[in-house]
Amino acid sequence: MPKEFHFALSDNEKAVLHDLARRVISERAQGHNIGSPGAAPTKLLSEQLGAFVTLKKEGRLRGCIGRIISDMPIWQTIFDMAQEAAFHDPRFPAVADHEVSQLNIEISVLSPLTPCPDPQLIEVGTHGLFITKAHSRGLLLPQVPVEQNWNREQFLDHTCIKAGLAPGSWKDPATQLFWFQAEVF
Repeated sequence: MPKEFHFALSDNEKAVLHDLARRVISERAQGHNIGSPGAAPTKLLSEQLGAFVTLKKEGRLRGCIGRIISDMPIWQTIFDMAQEAAFHDPRFPAVADHEVSQLNIEISVLSPLTPCPDPQLIEVGTHGLFITKAHSRGLLLPQVPVEQNWNREQFLDHTCIKAGLAPGSWKDPATQLFWFQAEVF
């Protein structure tokens, strides 16, 4: 079992990250050229952890991009991933200015990835999964199987599908399976 993820942002830090993501999306959607987010406002937001920004509009996915592992502060990662999710997710057109106020922004800060020793230990809603085999890679955040009402095996199979692999590929000894936890807000 991976160590419990004890990374805890304050309500204020969560609000600051949400405000940062919404501001950068809004400014870019209005055509403004934006530079850097500047220095992280707290020590905790200077930590180097992976993070994803998920955008939803009317309850439907509108963009989701992140970094599994980051070599930069969470503050910078959220600044960058908010723009990527809004304007560079290849599944969706760029967010238009009139959509920004309709976006629900969800941020997931990831624990470090560790090899999953036994798929039977995976807890739906607690663990996120990253799978890799040869040149195929796929990741699903811990909230995805809950939103989709999947059981453990469905979660594993859909992580394979996300990687472009056949369902059940997680059973192949050549497949590497990693798990992680996330603080989602």
